[in-house]
Amino acid sequence: MKRKYSVFLAHVGTFSDRYCAGYSDKRYEIEDLFDRVKSIPLLSAVDIALTPDVIDKKDEIVKNLKRTGLKVASVCMDTTADRIFSQGSFSSLDPGVRRKTLEDAKSGIDFAAEVGTGIFTIWPGQDGYDYMFQADYIKERELFAEGIAACCEYRKDINITLEYKLKEPRTHSYISSIGTTLLMIEKIGAKNLGVVIDFGHAVFGYETPGETVALCKIYGDRLMHIHMNDNYSLWDDDMICGSVHTINYLEFIYWLRRTNYEGYITFDQFPYREDSRDAVAESAKWFDYFESLMDKADMEEIETVLVKKNAVESSRLMRKILMGQA
Repeated sequence: MKRKYSVFLAHVGTFSDRYCAGYSDKRYEIEDLFDRVKSIPLLSAVDIALTPDVIDKKDEIVKNLKRTGLKVASVCMDTTADRIFSQGSFSSLDPGVRRKTLEDAKSGIDFAAEVGTGIFTIWPGQDGYDYMFQADYIKERELFAEGIAACCEYRKDINITLEYKLKEPRTHSYISSIGTTLLMIEKIGAKNLGVVIDFGHAVFGYETPGETVALCKIYGDRLMHIHMNDNYSLWDDDMICGSVHTINYLEFIYWLRRTNYEGYITFDQFPYREDSRDAVAESAKWFDYFESLMDKADMEEIETVLVKKNAVESSRLMRKILMGQA
């Protein structure tokens, strides 16, 4: 099956972490980043995160989209990097912060329409709490719902997608799991509101990604975008795709096919010490290889094994798929 692949534009650049300001002396301008993405086989698009260093470069982004012919898979707003959001964005008890958040969102939604994508992602990383007796769990969720509802109402031609994560930067996030996300979506009720599944966030939150896809399907068909990476289930390591959860990847792809997901697969990883362009290229090759294995798999046989609920037969099926014999 032919998939549409993308990567966050900044993720073919260089990175810093909590301990080191940078593992490379190289610095890339917007034009350089576009050229690096364009050079990666299989990729046809970029995702744009409107971080403080990018927000004033929209014209340059549009120019390079035209120059390279790359599409835009999604636009993502930033609610984490500015200290004004230290106590939340849409859920902040400060009406001025909530007003700024909504203004930023509307600007980002308009930019998404301008660059031709129907996906606008919100990862509310600062919306949560760190200590007991620090948060009003009801009021802040109500405020969050009001803000997201306003985004959905602003432009109904753009899908608003919520990206959940168990924790970080807060120790507890309000949008922390597929369950809390689907409940929030049900509460708001907008047709243009859905889910971004970040594979690493799912396994980091002790979810089975294939089941997460299925839950999105049965509770309103809400899967609208996907971020791919990998980790050891202990932290959001954002590693090369398939480097840890190989079998999970295969089952994940099965459920994407069964639920007819046709959107972009976006590589969202942080190769701190590696050449970022090469690391993304490796992820694309891995994911496409997993897709080729599933091309050879017998979908009816898989469904038969699922119904039997026999662990030995499930193990045999996994081995056959890995060997390209299913």
